[in-house]
Amino acid sequence: MAKRFSKTFIKNKKESLLKDRAETIRQIEELKKDDPFANPDHASDNAAIDTDVREQVGHDTIQAQIKSLNRKINFIDRAFEKMIKSKYGICERCGNQIPSKRLDLIPEAKYCINCEQDLIQ
Repeated sequence: MAKRFSKTFIKNKKESLLKDRAETIRQIEELKKDDPFANPDHASDNAAIDTDVREQVGHDTIQAQIKSLNRKINFIDRAFEKMIKSKYGICERCGNQIPSKRLDLIPEAKYCINCEQDLIQ
């Protein structure tokens, strides 16, 4: 069984994750404001076809970014759940402790680097 991180380490990671979560939510709100489809005049605008295409591409790009950021929020929330269950920093695949340096870079990491690499390949 993997050893557990100290309470101080977990507290610091929790604070870091809370900041990351708040920043991610802020980024989502900014993206929503920048979405060309957010403009109420968009539907009734008789713009040229190239403008419509640019707006569609802009909208699709923003939606993809929002989807990615929402996924990050889900990973952060899952990390919080693992903290409550005293399973934070434990690889979901092999059960070993995720190195603290990896958690410093990616506090919401689900896997150790070896398992992450195995899943990618």
